[in-house]
Amino acid sequence: MSQARQHLAEQLAEAVAEGLRADLKHQERALLVVSGGATPIPFFQALAAMPLAWERVDITLADERWVAEQNSESNAQRVREHLLQGAAARAKFVPLTAATETPEEGAAEVGRRLETLNWPASVVVLGMGNDGHTASLFPDSRELALALTTAESVVAVRSPSQPLPRMTLSADRLHQARRHFVHITGEEKRAVLANALQGDDARQFPIRAFFACPLATYWAP
Repeated sequence: MSQARQHLAEQLAEAVAEGLRADLKHQERALLVVSGGATPIPFFQALAAMPLAWERVDITLADERWVAEQNSESNAQRVREHLLQGAAARAKFVPLTAATETPEEGAAEVGRRLETLNWPASVVVLGMGNDGHTASLFPDSRELALALTTAESVVAVRSPSQPLPRMTLSADRLHQARRHFVHITGEEKRAVLANALQGDDARQFPIRAFFACPLATYWAP
């Protein structure tokens, strides 16, 4: 990994930890929503080393592939392996999967589990794909319009461009967070983000759904 990406991960971890600490001064628990994939791994590792009252922190995911947690495609597995380590293992992690065959069958159970958390989230850390998707809000998904408009916490999503069905937090639930960060790397994603900033149709670039929020961008080559 480049030094720039490592430095970026450490800066983001400091900002996220600061946000969580700020909320823990006046509330019993703070909620952190993180994204999956490979990009956040150094951020997870840096955040796990931050001094925090981890036993008062809840963590969930912005989205998840509908696979067993032992599957290498599981975002939950990455969270457990890279973030819930050391003192950070005291945090409460709430996954977005259930013991059902499809996400459609499991959505109600996952939604009930999420309602036990302290919303709005203190911090949401989003990623972004080369197609402008964030969480599992994909431009080619039939469920995109629903995910962008529903007041429900989660939506089961299928996308022609993705081999696996998914569960995603709704745009509304992500929107409500007190702090929003987007964490991306590489020149291609910087160009996608710059392109997305030229318009406002979230159906074309779903990341646009969060431009109305104060959105801090963390990018490295």
